[in-house]
Amino acid sequence: MSGVNLPLFQYGEEHVFAEPSWYQFFQSPYFDDNHRAFRDKVRKFVDEINKSVDDWEERHVSEGFEMPAHEIVRQAYARGIYSPMWPKELGGTPPKEGWSAFHDLILCDETARFASAGPSSIFGITTMALPPLLYFGSKELQSTVAAEVIRGEKYLALCISEPYAGSDVAALRATAQRDGDHYILNGEKKWITMGWFADYFTVAARTGPAGHKGLSLFLVHRNWPGVEVKRMKLQGSWLAGTSFVTFSDVRVPAKNLIGEENNAFRIIMHNFNHERYVIAVQANRGARSLLGAALQYSQVRKTFGKFLIEHQVIRQKIADMAMRIEAVQALIENVTYQMEMKVPNERLGGVMALLKVNATRTLELCCRETAQIFGGASYVRGGIGMRVERAAREVRGAVVPGGSDEILADLAVRQSVMLTRRFKMERELESKL
Repeated sequence: MSGVNLPLFQYGEEHVFAEPSWYQFFQSPYFDDNHRAFRDKVRKFVDEINKSVDDWEERHVSEGFEMPAHEIVRQAYARGIYSPMWPKELGGTPPKEGWSAFHDLILCDETARFASAGPSSIFGITTMALPPLLYFGSKELQSTVAAEVIRGEKYLALCISEPYAGSDVAALRATAQRDGDHYILNGEKKWITMGWFADYFTVAARTGPAGHKGLSLFLVHRNWPGVEVKRMKLQGSWLAGTSFVTFSDVRVPAKNLIGEENNAFRIIMHNFNHERYVIAVQANRGARSLLGAALQYSQVRKTFGKFLIEHQVIRQKIADMAMRIEAVQALIENVTYQMEMKVPNERLGGVMALLKVNATRTLELCCRETAQIFGGASYVRGGIGMRVERAAREVRGAVVPGGSDEILADLAVRQSVMLTRRFKMERELESKL
């Protein structure tokens, strides 16, 4: 079918570059009508929740109000957009045509349209905290806790980062010492997104010697004696329930060990690829939303007798943002296709690291350039520039988690060298046979 008669704007915002190209007039080999239907379902839900988000943000500051996280989860589950990626036998709600990596992309992208990082975190954190339990936990934990989380009855948060160790997972200090049929868990976890709302935690702790070979994972109940959760006051992400979690002589049943003792590092690393993917997709949608706001504002705001868009310097800023966003989008869709084709996680680690770095640097640039276009309006917590001001406060919440730029860039190069050397060795061995 020729595309020449297709409408210019098919879905979403009516500004070129304000939506991914397949939403508008470009063709794509990746998406079909099933993806479009799923996209529409997610967008309608996000738009409904967004009607309340600005009020929640302000009430949180003035009244100590908390986002109704559990109610959002329940509503999303009922609509089939909270657990479409999980096994149906445990309560998952996959689309009729089945779940794919491109459905995953749509869900990450559309839920990043929430007007605050808080509601977006509801969806992202579950995909980071649940897989270790679901794929490495016991059948009992899967049929009880995992099923509760999948059905939206309980919430699970991930407890990895500590005051002393973030990107350097091998340096974690929390300990879990075996005591008969239990482990005694002690330690502190920091920057635990959605921790304030969590009913359970997936916790990494040291059960063996120093380094990456001595770590284990545990499923911990929030209401057990010795578990203390404190709300952290952050620059941004006010609604995300980021918490400081302390474990003081917490008795964890040995059956709550996830995977094998001292083998958690492999599980955590396995989990990091998707975490970085989620952050990258959300960051690029955040950048795109800022670009859309800049496009709209520049066509109604005048300076020196002309609309902003009529100034060459403003058009250059918009072009710079668009170039970077579209480049990241192309890499996102390429990586998504590799995920769909089941390319091994090991092969994707380096490119996923670079994707996350590129996406969050693009978001940083768009925060700055959009603020320059909005001027003083971007510095006001309210009014026409409110979302730009909020994005500037929340940008570090995308850049820092999942590994710093420096760590991830180094990881990508080291993996490239390692794979090249391995390929050469394999080729030499083949030539000798």
